[in-house]
Amino acid sequence: MNDAHLHMVVNHFPIIGTIFGFGILIVGLVLKNKTLINTSYVLFIVAAIFGAFSMGTGEGAEELVEDMPNIGKQIIHEHEELAEKLAILLYVLAGLSLVGLYLNYKNNAKSKLLSFLILGVATAGLFLVQKVGTSGGEIRHTEIRANANTLVNGSVKQSEEHDD
Repeated sequence: MNDAHLHMVVNHFPIIGTIFGFGILIVGLVLKNKTLINTSYVLFIVAAIFGAFSMGTGEGAEELVEDMPNIGKQIIHEHEELAEKLAILLYVLAGLSLVGLYLNYKNNAKSKLLSFLILGVATAGLFLVQKVGTSGGEIRHTEIRANANTLVNGSVKQSEEHDD
C-alpha cells in the first residue's frame, strides 16, 4: 500500500465525520440531549485525527500522481491549500470539542454556549469539507471538473485525429 492508497483510505473520514458530527450536534441541541451532543464532539475529534493522517499522507500521494496526464500541479496545489485550512479548522473543532466534553461532564453552565460556538465552527467546516472533497476528487476524476466538457471534447478531437 503506497501513500496515494493510504491517503484515499483516510481522507474520507474527516469529511464524513464533520458532516455526521454536524447533524448529530443539531439533533442533540434540538432535543437537549447531552449524549448526542457528546457523540458529535467525539466525531469531531475523530475527524481531526483522520485529518492529521490525511495531511501526513498527502505529500506522498502528490508525488505519485502529480506528473500523470490530465492532473497537473496546479489542481493538486489548490487541493493542498484547501486541505491545510480544513486541517486547522478541524484541530480547532477538536480542541473545542474536548473542552465541550469536559464542560458537559462537569455540568457547567457554559457548556450550552460552547456547543453553539462549536456548531458555528462546524458550519464553516461543512463549507470547507465540500471544497476539499471536490478539489480532491477533481485530481483523478476529470469528469467533475468545471472544464470537463473542454477536456472530454479535447480528448475526443485528439483521438479522432489519430484514427486517420
